[in-house]
Formats: sequence, C-alpha cells, structure tokens
Amino acid sequence: MSFAVIQTGGKQYKVSTSEILKVEKLSIKEGQTVEFKNVLFLNDDKVTEIGNPNIKGAKVEATILKNTKNKTILVFKKRRRKNSRKKYGHRQPISLVRITKIFSKDGKIISEAKTQKKLSQEVVKGDRERKKQENEAKKAKLDSELKIKKMAKKVKNISVSDKENKKKPLNPKKK
Repeated sequence: MSFAVIQTGGKQYKVSTSEILKVEKLSIKEGQTVEFKNVLFLNDDKVTEIGNPNIKGAKVEATILKNTKNKTILVFKKRRRKNSRKKYGHRQPISLVRITKIFSKDGKIISEAKTQKKLSQEVVKGDRERKKQENEAKKAKLDSELKIKKMAKKVKNISVSDKENKKKPLNPKKK
C-alpha cells in the first residue's frame, strides 16, 4: 500500500488515496482540486523516497469536499479566590479534503483513488433494500436446508426402526 507524508497548515499528515482528512482551512472553493507540493516522504510497494527536507517534483492531489468548522473547544478560565470565571468556546475553521492521486518525483502516478459514487437518499435506500433482500434470501436458504436435514433424519429413523422390527420375531421360539 502506497502512502505519502505531506505538510500543510503547519502540520504533517500521513495520507493514502481515497482518504478523507481534516486540514487547516484552505482558501479554495468546494469541489476544486488542490495540489500539496510539500511532500516529505513517499512510500510505494517497492520504493521508498525520503525528502531533504522535501521531495522535489512529488505532489499529492486532492479535492475539497467541504469548508466548515471543527467541534467546539470550551475554554474555561478561573482566578482562584477572586470569584472570577470566564467561559467561552472556539470553533476552528477546517477543510475536509479527499486524497485522489499521489505522484512521484518523476511525475508518475503512484496510486489513484477509484471514482466514488455520489451518495444520495435514493442510493442509500437502494443499498439498504439490497442488503435486506440478500439477508432474506440467506434466511430462506438456511430454512430450506434445515427442513431437508430434518426430513432426512425422519426417514433414517423410520428405516432404522423398520430394520429393528424385522430382526425381532413376533413369537419368540421356546426351547
């Protein structure tokens, strides 16, 4: 599995294709592609490249899914013995990014994400319905197999009891 280590927003991220990341807010609109050229480390199945400090020519391509805010961080300040308290929150702006391609220093594609289908309510409902139908089919198959096994046991029991009855004569002979 190939991956890369990139640097953006003062932080380093280990990324692989089709992975979704939360990065510091980027000033690009949703749906557009972004190139991260500050690649520090590349790993393919066969080759590993380490930058000094970064790899020239290597890049990671991504699409911006959403520009939003992160979870609220509560900040509580208290000065003891002075009855002074202050509470406020902060939401850091972030960008949700999906990694699509990783390029080596030669410009060759190391790995590429598969096209992802758009999730809509119809698609989700269709997937649920399909899973439900598959589960029902599996249950029906198991039930029919159990019925067949029970019938086979009954037939065996009947045939075994018939053999036992034939072995024992009705009138025992006295000597």
